Amino acid sequence: MKTYTELMLFQRETEALAQIAGRLGWDQETMMPHGAADQRGEETAALEGVLHARRSDPRLGDWLAAVDEGALDEVGRAQMRQIRRSYARTMKIPARLASELARVTSVSQGKWAAARAADDFKAFVPVLEQVVTLKREEAAALAAGGDLYDALLDDYEPGATAAELSAMFGALRPRLVALRDKVLGADQPKALSGTFDEAGQLAISQKLARAFGYDMGRGRIDKAVHPFSSGSGSDVRITTRTNPADPFNCFYSTIHEVGHAAYEQGIDGRYALTPLGQGVSMGVHESQSRIYENQLGRGRAFTGYLFGEMQQQFGDIGVKDADAFYAAVNRVTPGYIRTESDEVQYNLHVLLRFDLERALMSGDLAVADLETAWNDRFEADFGVRVDRASNGCLQDVHWSCGLFGYFPTYSLGNVYAGCLYQALRGAVPQLDADLARGDTSAATGWLRENLQRHGGLYMPVEVITRAAGKAPNEAPLLDYLEAKFGAIYGL
Repeated sequence: MKTYTELMLFQRETEALAQIAGRLGWDQETMMPHGAADQRGEETAALEGVLHARRSDPRLGDWLAAVDEGALDEVGRAQMRQIRRSYARTMKIPARLASELARVTSVSQGKWAAARAADDFKAFVPVLEQVVTLKREEAAALAAGGDLYDALLDDYEPGATAAELSAMFGALRPRLVALRDKVLGADQPKALSGTFDEAGQLAISQKLARAFGYDMGRGRIDKAVHPFSSGSGSDVRITTRTNPADPFNCFYSTIHEVGHAAYEQGIDGRYALTPLGQGVSMGVHESQSRIYENQLGRGRAFTGYLFGEMQQQFGDIGVKDADAFYAAVNRVTPGYIRTESDEVQYNLHVLLRFDLERALMSGDLAVADLETAWNDRFEADFGVRVDRASNGCLQDVHWSCGLFGYFPTYSLGNVYAGCLYQALRGAVPQLDADLARGDTSAATGWLRENLQRHGGLYMPVEVITRAAGKAPNEAPLLDYLEAKFGAIYGL
């Protein structure tokens, strides 16, 4: 056990340094002066070099070989599995490449933000070409002759393959398109009217975060161009954004990020600063943010509570009662922005990105041709021509960060959420009555007990299967969407 103890002490320091690196990223998106981008790139690269050196330290190989896993309990064996996996991946990536990726992606985030603000994709092309080149090099090192995209996907959803996801997404698409076409052919509910000041939105945002169990003593809410959650354990921060014409953007971005943060805050404290002390995959992570945001937050029961909060804060909001407000929350309308999309069309946005980034990684699509490819595909899928780059291929931050393989986990998370919600409704019979009072504790408590507390103890499919009582599949999500929107639109 002495060897295992030494290994875990070393790992604890590595995890602490990784959290510091994450905090640099949070600062870059929220507080950092614009002129500091190049210096931050150097800082990030230097820290990544330290982390890479630790993750490839020869002592890790010695410790991993020396530990008697038969003498460990379930938690110890899971820790070893995660460390072994990380070490194997790190050893395949040259230190030079790890540092250069950190430097270039840090700089590219600033260039993406500037290009997005100027609606100028061409200005972003040179640095994105660097990112894509580096990510293809990384994928080749990891794949060792296998599929490049699978190698990157495994970083976000261990055990998943592009072929499996393509089959799942292929099953999603026909029913989603059919539902979308029926809904868009029906009469649309009335939208909110008026202007909603930022202070009022942020006040309600704070209430919503607390209502969904976000521990503000271990977190904070700031503004960012692209909302995100950062950190784990005792320091988990979220961001949101505001739009004076669309308060739902703020409210549901907040609830979504609280879902991510609640997962991290809910992990068993014994796992802090260890490989198990964070969400096991991005798909499982997204299942939490999406079930908080959609099945709970956009449901008829909770929107009744939110309607009262909005009336109290803003007065007349242009809809007459809680039923009309529920319909307004769940309006299905054509739109460019993934993060603002309704539940019916959201996954279609993700499938577009999944296909395009696979083409970028395979070399079938050049970065210089990405904007045209995006606009053509978007028009084919949504029937609308993209009007400007910020509504098209510059809307998401992910590719500037080098997060290739990340996008499909959004739809996978929706599938997982559908399975979890089906089990949750069976386990918490008073769910709607609780949510109507703004009380999410039974729902979030069930998720914490059955999924969140485990952190990385189980592999992604296993933790979903344990919580939902059956292996994940797309049917519960599709059944839920058809029932919900069929009722709202009278289909």
